[in-house]
Amino acid sequence: MAMDLFFSVQSLLLLPLIFLYSYYFCLHHKKKGSDQGFKTYPILGALPEFLRNRHRFLDWTTEILIRCPTNTAVFHRPGKIHGIITSNPLNVEHVLKTNFENYPKGERFIWLLKDFLGQGIFNSDGDLWKIQRKTASYEFNTKSLRNFIMDNVRLEISTRLIPVLNKALETNQVLDLQEVLEQFAFDNICKLAFNVDPGCLGGDGISGSGFMRAFEEAATLSSGRFMYAFPFLWKIRKIFNMGSEKNLKKSIEIVHEFADNIIKTRLESKDQSKDEDLLSRFITSYDNSPQFLRDIIISFILAGRDTTSSALTWFFWLLSLNPNVEKNIITELETIRTRNRKNIGDGYTFDELRDMHYLHAALSESLRLYPPVPVDTKACLNNDMLPDGTFIGTGWFFTYHAYAMGRMEAIWGKDCNEYLPERWLDETGNCKQESPFRFPIFHGGPRMCLGKDMAYIQMKSIVAAMLERFVVEVQGSDKCPQHLLSLTLRMKGGLPIRVRVR
Repeated sequence: MAMDLFFSVQSLLLLPLIFLYSYYFCLHHKKKGSDQGFKTYPILGALPEFLRNRHRFLDWTTEILIRCPTNTAVFHRPGKIHGIITSNPLNVEHVLKTNFENYPKGERFIWLLKDFLGQGIFNSDGDLWKIQRKTASYEFNTKSLRNFIMDNVRLEISTRLIPVLNKALETNQVLDLQEVLEQFAFDNICKLAFNVDPGCLGGDGISGSGFMRAFEEAATLSSGRFMYAFPFLWKIRKIFNMGSEKNLKKSIEIVHEFADNIIKTRLESKDQSKDEDLLSRFITSYDNSPQFLRDIIISFILAGRDTTSSALTWFFWLLSLNPNVEKNIITELETIRTRNRKNIGDGYTFDELRDMHYLHAALSESLRLYPPVPVDTKACLNNDMLPDGTFIGTGWFFTYHAYAMGRMEAIWGKDCNEYLPERWLDETGNCKQESPFRFPIFHGGPRMCLGKDMAYIQMKSIVAAMLERFVVEVQGSDKCPQHLLSLTLRMKGGLPIRVRVR
């Protein structure tokens, strides 16, 4: 308590000095980069602007990049934090593909997330990453895993999601759709990861809900480390086990204990080969330690739980503002049902989901504007020159800004801020493939997301099941929701909805 008070007082004393110093230079000195890029001040760099705008970090940095001639800006602040932020597709391709070996995750990124993600696939470099990637790549391309995923999605929709929505319909209940989707995704990814059902959506969820809450808090607090004005502060809080670091430690302990117990039981079991989940596949592929297995599984849970729920939350909000898009999706679903002699409520096959071109376009357009992972960062190993002529030095960070890229006229035209699924369709009505370096929602290059197809399967299945049965009425849809920036892009306050029979 005393230490918390000490650092609170210290911060209060420090901030006025920073702003007074910044104000003095604002009056008496021309700010470097005032016409383009970040406003910088002697010694402090972009820190004053960062502190003033970090609550709206995505929109602030998007505004900066739009003003820059090549949509790239240099950023630096105290604590040896120096790097590049870009929304230029040429730079993204250079880093993610052309000069891939020069841009690993980097020590800073790995160190900030190591307590939570350990050495999992999304928090590792070099041989450690290659081993996990090789196994995961093989498994994600097997028909057995695809069938396992589809069976689980169908089962959870029919036994969890639809009953929850029917109950809300009967009682005229307002649901937080974001929470419902997060619970659905969490149950689903846990089944895929280690064939355990936490029962968060519509189940008892006694142990699983605690695991889910702890997982959510660990992700949010871990990402918060990136936003510290002075990075040494979170390290001091960790040493003295106080404030957010104390809460982070507790959350990680709950997550690790839950996962460790499952892994221990599975390792002691003698019939591992019968299971189709990722844990079983990694156990049989390599002689991995329990801790390493835990790191791998936690990484996949993070990817599967937060990304699809984030994407669908923003999708349903956009859909509420664009009834013409909803009408087109309904028409497409009716056509596919008629062609395949299906009734409402029948599950869709993989090929039928693949035929949903307009729905695919509508989801992609939502992902363009509200990417689940809005920014991603690499580290530069050796001095380099980016394709747009920007120099990047050894040890600098490189951040590509997917959220900003969706708002760039240079990439998407003058209507870039509009929600238009038709931009994804060719003259025959089929959904077009876009370059992953213009649309880096699923990353690109050697680290291309392995779960892309799985994500679309899950999202299409959920949207089809909901829209063919219910009219989803978003409450207060006229107000643009605020972002809640965790490791993924969540909606602050959730998405309140009511449902009625279609």
